[in-house]
Order: sequence, then C-alpha cells, then structure tokens
Amino acid sequence: MSGGDSLTNQFLIAMPAMTDTNFFQTVTYIWEHNADGALGIVINRPLQMKLAEVFEQLKMPTPTESVGRQSVLQGGPVQTDRGFVLHHIGGNWEHTRQISSRIQVTTSPDILDAMARGNGPDTALVALGYAGWAPGQLETELAQNAWLTVPADEKIIFDTPFEQRWHAAGRLLGIDLGTISLTAGHA
Repeated sequence: MSGGDSLTNQFLIAMPAMTDTNFFQTVTYIWEHNADGALGIVINRPLQMKLAEVFEQLKMPTPTESVGRQSVLQGGPVQTDRGFVLHHIGGNWEHTRQISSRIQVTTSPDILDAMARGNGPDTALVALGYAGWAPGQLETELAQNAWLTVPADEKIIFDTPFEQRWHAAGRLLGIDLGTISLTAGHA
C-alpha cells in the first residue's frame, strides 16, 4: 500500500448487499489505514445507552441535560468495552490522535472527565468499540465490492441524524444507495 492509497479520513460505506450484521447499512469513519491494517468507528449505530449513563458508571457528573442525552454509538465489533471519542481539534487529552486538520480521536478517559465537567470538545461522538481490519483485509473487501469509499464529511459525522447517514454518505458520491443492485460484478 502506498501513501496515496490510505483511506484515513475517509468513509467506508457498506454496499447494500453487505450481509455482515456488524456492518449492514453502516458508515465507518476510517481513522487509521496503513500497512498494518485499518481502524475505524461506525458512525451510524446508536446504542440504547446515553452519555449520562456512561458518566454515571464512571462516577462523573453530567454537566447539562443536552450532553447527557447524547447517544453512545456502537463503534464496531472489536473491544466493545473500550471507549473512543471522535471530536473536533482542540483540548489536551492523554491519548489523542489527529486524523485530519479538523478531526481527532481520543481513547483516554480524561476526555470523558472533561466532557462531564463541561470542559470537553464542543462537538464529539462517543463510541464503544471499533472496527478493525488486518493487513490487506480491507483491500480484499474493497476488491470484492463490499464497500464504497469517499472522503469524510464533518457534517455527516457530527450533524446528520444517525438514520440518515448511510444515504447521506452515498449522496457524496452522487449515488442513491437504495437503487444499487444487490449483485456485484467486475468489469
């Protein structure tokens, strides 16, 4: 894989024929893709859990009702007990990785503490678990027409309702995902 082939800061859009229940009609934000594999967070699978419950479990205060009502996402099937916060750049947290000029991912609990105290990022998604691919695995799945890719759009990540994100990501490519055939082919 060459540097220009990286899917970091891209969306993986599940094709309509995707049968894996972990990824059916999902949009995954890829935050790392290199020769060692790929890591991403599914951005359109809200859990029944709200952020207030996370703060309560961690014995942290909830600063405002709006923060507490925020849905926690099922970020993927790997390490579902581990938290990931996808957010705009800013703040100084222990385990933060810059993904683009405007987006970071933080995996340390100090960001949740800051959010609970009203000092966290203004815009953030909290997810439990992540999606991961071994070296070459994602490239194989792409060759098998399991995914579409497109550069990530912050409005879809942070502003679009969860249930609209899959179709909105498809529209970035000029595609209505509801009209794509379930049969894949190669030209």
